[in-house]
Amino acid sequence: MNHLPPLAFCLSPLDRADEIRRDAVALKALEKHTSAQAVLFLRGDPALDGNALLRWPYSKTVNMTQAADPILLGLENGAPLYAVDLLPDAETPGLPEFTDTRSAGMRVSVEESGILAQARSLIEWRRKHRFCSNCGAETQQTEAGRKRTCPDCETEHFPRIDPVAIMLVVKDDWCLLGRQESWPERMWSALAGFIEPGETIADACAREIREEAGIQCDPSTAEIVCDQPWPFPSSLMIGLIIEAVTVGITIDEYEMEAVRWFSRDEVQEMLSGTHNEVDLPPKIAIARRLLEVWAARG
Repeated sequence: MNHLPPLAFCLSPLDRADEIRRDAVALKALEKHTSAQAVLFLRGDPALDGNALLRWPYSKTVNMTQAADPILLGLENGAPLYAVDLLPDAETPGLPEFTDTRSAGMRVSVEESGILAQARSLIEWRRKHRFCSNCGAETQQTEAGRKRTCPDCETEHFPRIDPVAIMLVVKDDWCLLGRQESWPERMWSALAGFIEPGETIADACAREIREEAGIQCDPSTAEIVCDQPWPFPSSLMIGLIIEAVTVGITIDEYEMEAVRWFSRDEVQEMLSGTHNEVDLPPKIAIARRLLEVWAARG
C-alpha cells in the first residue's frame, strides 16, 4: 500500500490550534491578524481559485452576509484560516462561482481537500444542530467553532461523526460489488453501512453484508485497510477487506438494485477503464482504493 497516494480528504496542513481555543483574548487577537484568511462556502459548497480553495482576506468577510459566526479551522503557516458560511442571498461580487463539493474534492490537492472536509463538516454540523438536544434552547458557538454550548442547561455539544464500514468481500480470486438504483448507469461499488451502537467494526461489516447480500462472512477475517473522512455530511469511512464463508447471493431489494461477484481480472479492467459493463467510483472514493489494494495483491 505504500506506493498508493493518500486519499482525498485525508491530509490537512493546518495546526488546529487546540492550545488557544479556550483563550478568548488570543482568539480575538487572531481575528485581527494581518494575514488572516477565510475559505468561503455557499449552500455547503466552496469557492475555488483554480484548483485550490479560494483564500479571501478575513477582514473583507466582516461585511458579508453570513449564516453564523466564522469557524476557526486552524493556523496555516502561522496565520489563522477561517471557514465562512454565506447566506444563500448573499451578494458575492468579485468571487468566482462556488463549486460542488464532490467536484472540488476531485480538483484540489489532497492537502486542500483535507481543509475542505474539515470546513464543510463543521458548517453542516452547525447548520443541523442549532438547538440543544437536551432542553431545546438555541446553542452558542464556543472554542471558535469546535464546540457549541447551551446557555440554559450548559450542555456541551461536539461535532457529530458517523462511522461507516465499507467492505470489499472476497473469496479466492473473486470480489463482491453492488449497485443502487440511484447511482449513475454502469456504476458499481463496495458494500457499506453505518456502524450501530454496541457493535464492533468487524461485526458491523459482517452484518451489513449479510443484510444486503445474504452472504455470511467471518468477522475474524476483517482487515482494516484504510480510513477516510467523508464530508457528506460528516462520516468516517472505515475500509475493510473480509473473507466470505458462503457465496450464494440474496439481495435486499430495498437497499440494492444488484449484487454480483467479479473476478480479479475484471477488476483490473475496471481500474484501467476498459471493462465493457462496469465503471468504478472516482479516485477520491475509498471503495476504489479497496479494489486497488486487492487487485495488486493478486
